[in-house]
Amino acid sequence: MCGIVAAYGAVDPDKCERMLARLRHRGPDDTGVLAVDGAWLGHQRLSIIDVSGGHQPLTDLDETAWIVGNGEIYNHERLTSRLPDGVLRSRSDTEAALHAVLRGGPAAVATLDGMFAIAMATADGGGLVARDPMGVKPLYQVTDGGVTLFASELRAFDDEDRPRVEAFPPGSLWTPGAGVVRFADAVPVEVRPARRAQHDTWDDVVLDEVRDAVVAAVRRRMMSDVGVGVFLSGGLDSAIVAAIAAREVRERGEVLPTFAVGTAGSGDLVAAARVAEHIGSDHHEVVVTAAAVAEALDEAVTVIEHFDPALVRSAVPNLLLAREASKEVKVVLTGEGADELFAGYSYVHTDEFADPDALHAELVRSLEQLHGLNLQRCDRTTMFHGLEAREPFLDAALVRTALALPPEWKQRPGGRPEKALLREAFTGWLPEDLLWRGKEQFGDGSGAGAVLAALAAERVAGTDTGATPEVPAHCWPLRSDEEVLYFAIWSREFAGIRADATLQPFATA
Repeated sequence: MCGIVAAYGAVDPDKCERMLARLRHRGPDDTGVLAVDGAWLGHQRLSIIDVSGGHQPLTDLDETAWIVGNGEIYNHERLTSRLPDGVLRSRSDTEAALHAVLRGGPAAVATLDGMFAIAMATADGGGLVARDPMGVKPLYQVTDGGVTLFASELRAFDDEDRPRVEAFPPGSLWTPGAGVVRFADAVPVEVRPARRAQHDTWDDVVLDEVRDAVVAAVRRRMMSDVGVGVFLSGGLDSAIVAAIAAREVRERGEVLPTFAVGTAGSGDLVAAARVAEHIGSDHHEVVVTAAAVAEALDEAVTVIEHFDPALVRSAVPNLLLAREASKEVKVVLTGEGADELFAGYSYVHTDEFADPDALHAELVRSLEQLHGLNLQRCDRTTMFHGLEAREPFLDAALVRTALALPPEWKQRPGGRPEKALLREAFTGWLPEDLLWRGKEQFGDGSGAGAVLAALAAERVAGTDTGATPEVPAHCWPLRSDEEVLYFAIWSREFAGIRADATLQPFATA
């Protein structure tokens, strides 16, 4: 996990150096830069795989092509196993991406299974930039006349470039000659409910299929040469991930570190402690006060580069948790994506989505939008403290498995709890009352939501914020005191950036 900057065309090395310096938090372990004719690559490294030998930019044996990358390529060993002996210069998963493209051309990025943003340059003036299909890893771009700039975060760009910043689309690649070309969709087009529900429930074969897919996804994300922990909110999704990971490390004679955050006595802290005791993890609690939540607000909005209330409520405790977790581990697993796969949000159980096909379409839409919402919040809050977050529920194979299920099974006939199929698949892995615990949004379960709502009402009604900020025509209408307050903070930090080009409102806010 790292921060990258890339430039192609009429490169200004000083500008590129400034941009990379603003991303130092994403990779505090090492800095690497490369300037070749018509291209510049920069890398801030958080050392996860091949700690001693993975310095970037990485190059081939002939030193005719170079690559920098942010993220993880989970199938890198399978990809490199096909290479002749002596070709590899490191054990880095990013080097697998370099050789895949050198051997298969730009289209070979479609063979990479993981979360990634990569940039390549070649001695003959060629270049390539690509982002993973789900958009787990961030990437932004600016084209200004004779130069195209790429960076991992909005904050990297100089003020004069900010009005032209756009999010680089997930599942796309860029080359100097062809521009931006899509190579994969977040949700594969062939994924449709493979079978219609004949009954209201499912059988053991289905439960085994779902459970095996989740377990395999967690195992893939345990790949690391450094310590791995789990963000444990006490909710269903992170509890399942923690239970699987705990079994995995126990087989190696190790104990899984887990991390929870909340105000004293909050529902998340209580539930997380019980899950941790059940799975035998080395549990760490971050108990925060209302004052600490208020103090972290401005930084949280700036860090996540977003002002949507649903994201900010989660970002504040997430940021405080990441700061403490980074003292113990460099990688954490999270439960992001399960609600989108298995219909966990309350709004999808309204009359609007009563038709199963409408529900399925909404789940697909929500997955396609994650890169600018929860994934953006998760990436920024962790990487701000040099911590890599991985999301097992967004594993490509698991996404296919979950979306091939009949959407009827994800509905709630007769008041059935949300995600009932997923809960039943993990019977015996968690205490029954926690396995069937009702859903709370992370910001609410941690206690931060109530603190922030009261703070926003006070500041907007009083003199703290001054006048209500003017909302540009290109931004969506602000919908609450919280959004007014958070937009004011965001505007102060990201003046000139078009909200509609880089952000979107959260559907459940």
